[in-house]
Amino acid sequence: MLGKPKNSSGIDLSDITFVKRINIGSINPNNPVNEDQQEKQMAFLNKCLNEFPKGRIIGKDVSVGVFQIGEHQITLQRITYHVGFNRKPYWIDEEDTNSYNNVMNNG
Repeated sequence: MLGKPKNSSGIDLSDITFVKRINIGSINPNNPVNEDQQEKQMAFLNKCLNEFPKGRIIGKDVSVGVFQIGEHQITLQRITYHVGFNRKPYWIDEEDTNSYNNVMNNG
């Protein structure tokens, strides 16, 4: 008997009911991401991959922006990871709320 189809990493995509997009970096030259912000973004990605319920990376998008500012050319990169979960983790809303409050209080 044949089981459910799986992708190359052994994940049954039909079991995924929630997908969280996580950005690392920024391509906005007016609001570049500093090292502390990038560390927080990576810590959140690691939390999604290691805490219960564990998520799995099911996709990745890479965006690159090249900008000319005066005589200088800058290149910015953003990677968006699509993390799939069997169910939505309860702590996702807490993280989103905390991030929003930090932006509103500090920005």
